Amino acid sequence: MDVKNRILTCAEDLYRKIGFRAVTMDQLSSQMGISKKTIYQFFTDKDELVDAIMDSEINKRQKDCSLIHEEAENAIHEIFITMNMLTEDFQEINPIVIHDLRKFHPMTFDKFQRHKNEFLYQVISKNLQRGKEEGLYRSEIDVDVLTKLRLETAMMVFDQDIFPSDKYNIVRVTAVIMDHFLHGVVTKKGLQFIDKYKKETINKYG
Repeated sequence: MDVKNRILTCAEDLYRKIGFRAVTMDQLSSQMGISKKTIYQFFTDKDELVDAIMDSEINKRQKDCSLIHEEAENAIHEIFITMNMLTEDFQEINPIVIHDLRKFHPMTFDKFQRHKNEFLYQVISKNLQRGKEEGLYRSEIDVDVLTKLRLETAMMVFDQDIFPSDKYNIVRVTAVIMDHFLHGVVTKKGLQFIDKYKKETINKYG
């Protein structure tokens, strides 16, 4: 791995654990055992570094979503594969990251918002439409309204005013919200698949 990618990887790991605000360039250089001068050869400032991390994260997420969509047996299976991925991903993430991004790196936060409102909107709406066509989601659901609802509830888990991290586990909150959402849209046939994939998840992860 080249130096630039090592910097990105180390910085992302630190940011995910303690948030964007708490990590300084001094701390990053100390963690990596390199000088700040070396870091500044690749990134002019912290804003540019954070923005590069967001670019990398968005690219990874988009590839993951496309792969999951192709691999999934049906719309509900797609949700469960995604939830399993998020469960692993959220194990070491500090919910403060979204707050820090919004407050201290607004341009990068705007980029994240565009990703959410454009790409993720399409992912969710296509899943809802797929589920309707497969007879797993109720035919009368409003895809646009429920897509926006799902997007906002997904972001809600990072809101420290609603779910402070000293009281709530982000993985559990995400799972509870997703379970509630699914049960609100599925048909009787869809409910059978929820039970099926829940059992498979328990057998796999315990």
